[in-house]
Amino acid sequence: MAEILLLPFGSAGDVFPFIWLGRQLKARGHRVRMITACLFEEHALRAGLEFISLGKRDEFEVMMRDPRIWKSGIGTKVVFDFAAKSVEPYLAAIESCGPVDLMLAPVTAFAARLAREKHGIPLLTVHLQPAVFVSAHETPLLHPAMRLFNKLPVWLKRLFLALPNPVDLFALPTVRRICQANGVKPPRSLWREWWDSPDGVLALFPEWFAQPQPDWPVKLMQWTFPLEDLAKEQALTPELQAFLDQGERPVVFTPGSANVQASRFFVVAAEAVRRIGCRAVFVTRDPGQVPKDLPAGVITVEYAPFSTLLRHAAVFVHHGGVGTMSQGFAAGVPQLIMAMAHDQPDNADRLERLGAGKGLSVRQFRAGRVETELKRLLNDERIQLAAKECATKLRHTAGADDLMSMIEACMQPIQPAA
Repeated sequence: MAEILLLPFGSAGDVFPFIWLGRQLKARGHRVRMITACLFEEHALRAGLEFISLGKRDEFEVMMRDPRIWKSGIGTKVVFDFAAKSVEPYLAAIESCGPVDLMLAPVTAFAARLAREKHGIPLLTVHLQPAVFVSAHETPLLHPAMRLFNKLPVWLKRLFLALPNPVDLFALPTVRRICQANGVKPPRSLWREWWDSPDGVLALFPEWFAQPQPDWPVKLMQWTFPLEDLAKEQALTPELQAFLDQGERPVVFTPGSANVQASRFFVVAAEAVRRIGCRAVFVTRDPGQVPKDLPAGVITVEYAPFSTLLRHAAVFVHHGGVGTMSQGFAAGVPQLIMAMAHDQPDNADRLERLGAGKGLSVRQFRAGRVETELKRLLNDERIQLAAKECATKLRHTAGADDLMSMIEACMQPIQPAA
């Protein structure tokens, strides 16, 4: 039995894939402990994982309630500022666990890489979305201007990508200070030196969604979307199930599990639904964001496992988080995305290239435009067929045993950095 630590960082879409990894590893006889924000303790425990709470609930909530987090560019700063401030508590939690055989963490859990360099613990970097692979061959569409950037020759893109980057500007000074305090040589660049672990990189999305590029890491393991949403532990509420059974397939709307700045999203959604006359399900952890005067045939719920709910959906409208999008793929429903920041514009671009839906910017997400796009997604047979093809591809994914064997092979002792 190996001692394995999972170190997710972020919202439910960032944490649930690690719960999936934990389930698989525990089933193979390993001891699995998860270290992350206390907000997810109940979820991890219900999945049978040991949990080490990180920080106070209100600290994570402050970040989630910061309206800047959903702004392109500025949101990146908010996330990396918080990631840098989390290094010391993350590291303390790791060191409290005693001997560890393997860590799995995203790039934003900088403490995992620090622990690798300090204690020699093998580390697998887990990438949940292709947007983190900033390739000169297929550069992620993190901003509309990147469409022009992608038309440049590879050699010129390499020159631009060599310039100072947001990760180093926002997080490097804090990380360097903590490294020095722990006797570890600080990286000159988080992006160029610490982004991908030398022990291996795990990409949890399929090749048909993002093909590996020549400048991706050499030690790459690519699998598919984990599709974890705790459906085994939580069924649809009787009220929601009754609603779904009473009429035509509804349009499902969600702005993301962490989004508490979504009042405008739901105002637009309600008006578009009113114009079309369709049924709808609004999913939000903060129902206070939903207008009081909803049209008939609309129900609001705080949570529902998408793997269950989307079986009943006609169209899925959301923010473009990769975990949410993957559930739409698995259900085979057309998707409409309001992309705000982070990886969302790139995910929307990939959805469009697959022909399975449409991406809109925040400015484009207005009642008239949403009405038009919804009518197209509800009636265009080519889009519906493309969405079903995505579901077929996911059903043909091999079992997880091969992936787990590759992960286990990474549990090789390494020498701590001098």
